[in-house]
Amino acid sequence: MDALATDAEMLSAALLAIEDERSWDAEAELARSIEIEQAALALGDGLLVARAQLCQANMRLRSGDVSGAAAQIWRVHQWAVSHDARLLLARTHLVWSNIHQHLSDAEQALEHAVLAVELLDEDSTTHMHIWHRTKLADALWAAGSMDAARIRYRQAEQLAVESGSPALLCLLNNYAFTEFDTGHQERAEEVADRLQRLAAERGELLEPAYLDTIGWIQIGNERFEAAETTMQECIERHAEGRYDAADGLAMYLLTLARAQRGLAAYERAQATLDESRALCHERDLGDLLVRVHEEQAELHAARGEFAEAFAAHKVFFSAYQARHSVQREARTRTRQAMFETAEARQEAERFREQARRDPLTGLHNRRYVDERLPGLIESDPALTVALVDLDHFKQVNDQLSHNVGDQVLVLVADLLAREIAMACPDGFVARMGGEEFLIVLPDTTIPRAAGLLDSIRRVIRGHDWKPITRGLPVTVSIGVAAAAEAPATTQPSLLSTADSRLYAAKHAGRDRVVSAADQHGDLHAYAA
Repeated sequence: MDALATDAEMLSAALLAIEDERSWDAEAELARSIEIEQAALALGDGLLVARAQLCQANMRLRSGDVSGAAAQIWRVHQWAVSHDARLLLARTHLVWSNIHQHLSDAEQALEHAVLAVELLDEDSTTHMHIWHRTKLADALWAAGSMDAARIRYRQAEQLAVESGSPALLCLLNNYAFTEFDTGHQERAEEVADRLQRLAAERGELLEPAYLDTIGWIQIGNERFEAAETTMQECIERHAEGRYDAADGLAMYLLTLARAQRGLAAYERAQATLDESRALCHERDLGDLLVRVHEEQAELHAARGEFAEAFAAHKVFFSAYQARHSVQREARTRTRQAMFETAEARQEAERFREQARRDPLTGLHNRRYVDERLPGLIESDPALTVALVDLDHFKQVNDQLSHNVGDQVLVLVADLLAREIAMACPDGFVARMGGEEFLIVLPDTTIPRAAGLLDSIRRVIRGHDWKPITRGLPVTVSIGVAAAAEAPATTQPSLLSTADSRLYAAKHAGRDRVVSAADQHGDLHAYAA
């Protein structure tokens, strides 16, 4: 990377600029976020890598690659969940909400937008607090809840005014448009007037897209002359070259044509509409071309050319149907990509879970213990563990068969798991190998653990084993150790203490529980 520093702090700042600042060049930002990801990988910084990947998903979405964005965001979400990266998770849900908006899935879009706001905290940037509420308002509007949307827009507006955020004008633009779209023309004009006033007070020029919204509202309120002036200013602003949107100019010309039709300036309107149509063909703007056909029909009708209006309407309807079919297919492809990604993720989770399970008993295995136990030892001073070993298990294998031995192991595992699930729901049982099991009891003191474990010992001893072992008894010896009493707060130290007490239980005659040493150095034991 040439100009991009590889220092983690500099990379984080570069990502924040992409995350919190509005850019018109999605392709450039996509390329930049890919470069940042490569630098973050070289540094071994997983959070920076995930943030860069989320920026890529967002830029793919803005470039129209909805399926690409949907496929990429799964990995980011999985990383954020597994690493408890709250801010990254909040941003992930916001992008996911936008993906579902593109898929016309208002319900899912709203669900993700709600989560994007709920995950905000004091570590969230000011922009996040403003923009996440704005997008929640957008999602509420799309779901048909304009009253609820209005509350969120006002919250975001207050935060933006207080902080001087550059997002203020954009959120007011969205607010004005949604009021207009839901038929509240007066409210829409009030918000549009506020947008213009605040822009003037800040000394900022309104972007062409904002002027287009204002033009639409003026047309809706039959202020056609003002709308024509607004749209002429909009097109001049676009010509400055600062705002690069492929469909921008064609869209603004279409709005101008509508204003000119309202003024009965039909020749100007036709010339403007022809210019918009030419741009649609030149830039392959299929969605916008459908609206151009519709406006052409309206323009013919306004001039009293009803035969031409009917013919233009037929062209519009045919184009609308074709475009709707294309959009439906695109949404289907995106949903398929999302499904395949989710399916692959679930398959990976299934394999991961299988790798941490003992194939015979279905209990957790040593790998799971090695991943889970160190964290519990570090965080839970009241943690207690116990090693459980079947007594004289070799006799079962030798006198009966290994198949019978397996049946005994499976049944003992079921009894252990059932008893622990009832007595300590946060605990778990693992098979450590052979006939040895580990019981982990979070937030359980030695006295309580010893009583519980002796109850389990008695359950195993009292079970009817005759149908399986033909009279051979099945009992267990148990050695108990607490995190608080281990020589060191490490997994090897704790398991070594439990193992020494298991040995003491075996040496004392088996079928018993041996726990903490008392003040004389003796061991407390429960025996048959």
